[in-house]
Amino acid sequence: MNKLNIKEVVENLIDTFFYAGKISLDLRNNGLTKKIKSDNTPVSNGDIEVNKIITNKLKEITPHIPIVSEETSDNKLIENLKDFWLVDPIDGTYDYINNLEEFTINAGLIIDKTPVAGLIFAPAKNRMFYSYGDNFAYEIINGENIKLGSSRNFDKNSIKFVSYSNKLKPEIEIIHKKLNVKNFTRMKSSLKFCVIASGEFDGYVAEPRAYEWDIAAGHAILKHSGGSVTDFENNEIYYGKKNFLNTSLILKSANIINE
Repeated sequence: MNKLNIKEVVENLIDTFFYAGKISLDLRNNGLTKKIKSDNTPVSNGDIEVNKIITNKLKEITPHIPIVSEETSDNKLIENLKDFWLVDPIDGTYDYINNLEEFTINAGLIIDKTPVAGLIFAPAKNRMFYSYGDNFAYEIINGENIKLGSSRNFDKNSIKFVSYSNKLKPEIEIIHKKLNVKNFTRMKSSLKFCVIASGEFDGYVAEPRAYEWDIAAGHAILKHSGGSVTDFENNEIYYGKKNFLNTSLILKSANIINE
């Protein structure tokens, strides 16, 4: 695994993400077919098609690395996975099927249970983010690779977070107060990691919920931009946990860390 050129792998995936995003929008424009999965969450033919596009490319360029995707059962029963891909082909399926814009396409590379690379594309917003190591986190804007990590007009007296819900739970309110959060904006998909990495927002707090494929790519991008991802006890987040369930989360931008 030491011979893996992570930068090369990530750069080889970018065009595939743009293509998958185009297909996701084309399918939505033509009318999606939808159903409810056994866990009572929606899935569409767009989720399935994007999953095929991304996983086929991953198998082509990293055939030795197992893939764990939200939309397939492959490799989910393997115990003690250390090196693997985590794929969420459409994060924010509700937004996707309801013609909203925040849904994202995600792949995170885990090496020794730690995220070492991430790619997130928000097709409806045409925002592409990726990372492959510390200080190597980028957004592609007008064809240029813009490094992430420095805030836009950061104000320590006006700290703004994103939130999964418009109504905060008491334990999250407590953390917001400790961090001097003045306001928050609802954002459901993994785009939240990216807008924190870019400095548009300063952080995010969530109780244990969802799965590792929801956060792995974003974790890599935010961490590589100089931010941090920990649980409520300030512990690092590791991957390959039982049933791929998430712990609690506190996301912080580089600006808060460096303040």
